[in-house]
Amino acid sequence: MQKKWLFGIPVALAALAAGIWLAQARYAPQTPAASAVAALWQLHFPDEQGREQALSQWRGRVVVLNFWASWCAPCREEIPDFIALHARYRPKGVEFVGIAIDTSANVAQFLQHLPVNYPILIGEGGANSLARQLGNPSGALPYTIVLDRDGHIVLSHLGRLPRATLEHALRKIGA
Repeated sequence: MQKKWLFGIPVALAALAAGIWLAQARYAPQTPAASAVAALWQLHFPDEQGREQALSQWRGRVVVLNFWASWCAPCREEIPDFIALHARYRPKGVEFVGIAIDTSANVAQFLQHLPVNYPILIGEGGANSLARQLGNPSGALPYTIVLDRDGHIVLSHLGRLPRATLEHALRKIGA
């Protein structure tokens, strides 16, 4: 009886490892097509005041593009780091841009409680398909990409982005 139980442990561990590997393979950020990144610069979204903002206005800068929502706990947790890093890196040509997969009313209410020092655009549900095209197959939030000055994605991260990881990526590209 004890030998059967001991045999089950390695089988269970192997099944667990396979499950973790499959989940990572399925939900890990994917490399987007160059056409998706090129199309990014053609898009416009309204800001929190309802004014259309072209993403192309930040072309040629390092851009930290964060897909988030007011109801997303990990999104809310990383925003204070983005506020601090934006203040630090903006003079070096880095622009943070938040695209909310949310309604303008929810975003306005959120920003009353936590004002940010970087542009917030309202993408509502349509921005979710953009995030998918840019390498987020699951559509989960938050999702952040970092584009270098040439528009190449140098970092894509699904989930709460650790501050140290983002700072390392910014330093690596000379920001």
